[in-house]
Amino acid sequence: MSLRDRLDEELKAAMRSNDAVRRDALRMVLAAVQRAEKEGKHRLADDEMLGVLSHELKVRHESVDTFRAGRREDLVAREEAAIAVVSEFMPQPLSEEELRALVEQAVAETGAMSPRDIGKVMSWLSPKTRGRADGKAVSQLVTQLLAARATGS
Repeated sequence: MSLRDRLDEELKAAMRSNDAVRRDALRMVLAAVQRAEKEGKHRLADDEMLGVLSHELKVRHESVDTFRAGRREDLVAREEAAIAVVSEFMPQPLSEEELRALVEQAVAETGAMSPRDIGKVMSWLSPKTRGRADGKAVSQLVTQLLAARATGS
């Protein structure tokens, strides 16, 4: 079953059980998916949908911070509930060791030798880490590894 089908089925189940929080969170995600499909003019594959889900999670986390600053705990609770629902559809995050091993494999496979090769390594890694690791963390790890390789450490 594709991720899109799972989201649709979960939305139907939430509607049947009158779970407003889950229903609203799933509708928000599906609306974002439909916007992305309309922009790209094609049905999104599961890995592309993970990118949309990651973006929605990021937006929700930013909203929580904003609402906390504005002392709107009612809205904080709603956003945190939406985060919990969307997180159910995300793959397990990579551990630090798994990420390091994947970065080392990417460097070896692409033949990267210096920080100038970061684009090559990141393009190799991107589909494998999407939704499972923070892009900034991956980029920092790649940069550190390539810098160490360039200096011969």
